[in-house]
Amino acid sequence: MSRYTGPSWKISRRLGISLSGTGKELARRPYAPGQHGPSSRGARSEYGQQMAEKQKLRHMYGMNERQFRNLFVKASKIREGKHGVNFMILLEQRLDNVVYRLGLATTRRQARQLVNHGHILVDGKRVDIPSYHVEVGQVISIREKSQNVSVIKDAVEATVGRPAFVSFDEEKLAGSLTRLPERDELYPEIDESLVVEFYNKKL
Repeated sequence: MSRYTGPSWKISRRLGISLSGTGKELARRPYAPGQHGPSSRGARSEYGQQMAEKQKLRHMYGMNERQFRNLFVKASKIREGKHGVNFMILLEQRLDNVVYRLGLATTRRQARQLVNHGHILVDGKRVDIPSYHVEVGQVISIREKSQNVSVIKDAVEATVGRPAFVSFDEEKLAGSLTRLPERDELYPEIDESLVVEFYNKKL
């Protein structure tokens, strides 16, 4: 299954969560898309709730189904902690997500493009794989030739705050994951237990 590249606003409205991070999609039309406007559908089944929660998380991080499922399986092999929480932490350790968290991009989709185009360095070496697993303490920076790229400069200037588990030097345009995030620092609107239940039925 390929990664979805269509309008993110439509997906946001269908899932009831802002993928842009601005909330504009839901403020403008707080109902699912469709030619007949707000739907009067009944309550979702248990499976439907699990599927919807999985889709929320997958689209938030901009991953295709195979990548998402493989990371879920990887999280199952971590002995300490809860499976769902470990899965969310692994999602946070993706390079494109760390670039986004550092404020070098305004969205994860934009962060993924920066990585793909070779603008990002990890410990001084160029890495163009968005799914690259970032370890605590590794330094994420911008390639010297890319430091004047407008989308990067605009993103840094627009960033108001950053999560407590990252550090960033605006002068050097470099930062790092200082520690692994705690569950309460991640999305409270996501119920990861439903994602675990969904895949436990599939695997």
